[in-house]
Amino acid sequence: MQQPVRVLALFAHPDDAEFLCAGTLALLAARGAVITIATMSAGDCGSVKLSPAKISSIRQGEAAQAARQIGARYACLGGKDLSIFYDRTTLSGVVELVRRRRPQVSFTHSPADYMADHETTSQLCQTACFGAMAPNYRTGRRPAAKPLCEVPYLYYADPLGRKDILGQRIPSAMYVDIGETLKHKKAMLACHRSQRAWLATQQQISDPESLMLKMAEEAGQCAGVRWAEGFRQHLGQGFPQDNLLARLLSAQVHR
Repeated sequence: MQQPVRVLALFAHPDDAEFLCAGTLALLAARGAVITIATMSAGDCGSVKLSPAKISSIRQGEAAQAARQIGARYACLGGKDLSIFYDRTTLSGVVELVRRRRPQVSFTHSPADYMADHETTSQLCQTACFGAMAPNYRTGRRPAAKPLCEVPYLYYADPLGRKDILGQRIPSAMYVDIGETLKHKKAMLACHRSQRAWLATQQQISDPESLMLKMAEEAGQCAGVRWAEGFRQHLGQGFPQDNLLARLLSAQVHR
């Protein structure tokens, strides 16, 4: 019997995956994939009123609830907002996560994004996918997971607004039609109730769902469908060169 595809979506904060790739995750879940949504931090800076411990607890609960909408698991690596750094301790935690979840497909932030937490998470995920199969890289965890046998396929989600920090547009290499799972994407984003006030205060985003729909509609226009999510595949040396996501979601993928 063929084993289900294992998927890891690693992002910086709770609600990032919901904005950027939840529709695609829902499509994969509907086809039997085993999915883990993980965040580097619990979102401890995501409130102007609540303490870091309180908002972290709330946001982890919201993220777990969102993951359950598609039968996924949620994990948090325990980092802090604005303090996600590329260092040995942090990288070893990400490598251990990749080894434990053993994904064939991974999703993360765009290498160029609007904030350093996202960009650093992208770098960490890239290195962890590449290095998780190196037996001489020891994470120091006990018990330690076994190294992977193959490098996972890695896909970068479009950044919020689909632009870099200089306002330059970041073109997608492929699009996934999420028309049939838009309702799941909405439901997952709606779980992050604590962030409505924060986004309105800190980023002048009064309606997160409207922003998410605008992004999906813009990507859909590029793909020739109503709603879509955009991605680029990491094709560096040592990574798979064929496109597993396109094979898994063939009818929904547009280039």
